[in-house]
Amino acid sequence: MILDRGSQWFVAQTHPRAETKAAQQLNRQGFSVYLPHFLKRRRHARRVDMVAAPLFPRYLFVGVDMATQRWLSIRSTIGVTRLICNGNVPAVVQNDIVDALKQREDPAGFIQLNQRPQFRLGEEIRVLDGAFTGTLGLFDGMTDNERVTILLDLLGCKVRVSLDLEAVVAA
Repeated sequence: MILDRGSQWFVAQTHPRAETKAAQQLNRQGFSVYLPHFLKRRRHARRVDMVAAPLFPRYLFVGVDMATQRWLSIRSTIGVTRLICNGNVPAVVQNDIVDALKQREDPAGFIQLNQRPQFRLGEEIRVLDGAFTGTLGLFDGMTDNERVTILLDLLGCKVRVSLDLEAVVAA
């Protein structure tokens, strides 16, 4: 999404899970819209899949030329709750912020997030979920499919266990 000359980025808050609907309505009115998405890991009924999710739930960027477009109409757009303002004036978002987000997009248009843990080899980790909840272990590495390998001390011997990235935290 390239912003027209003279336009600036602003942020609109949407109703819950209405980001796409609001973006479509704003596009129909002639506004530039940027709604960044990322691939979110979803677990349901023993299945794990990747689904598109808004990077900033309930928020999207709106490009407005204040000299030629009526920005007040944004507030009454279907799906939009309000335009983020400083007093009575919409708060401007620097173009660099939106450009930096766009540079992190992959070819499919999804923002790439750094999901690698910041654990050091041998660092102590606490398990948050599953059969080993509350157990402390040592970080041993990452597998190829976003799982953490830790060493647990069970019954006097070290056991290597592979867990979901979301199931562990630094102790």
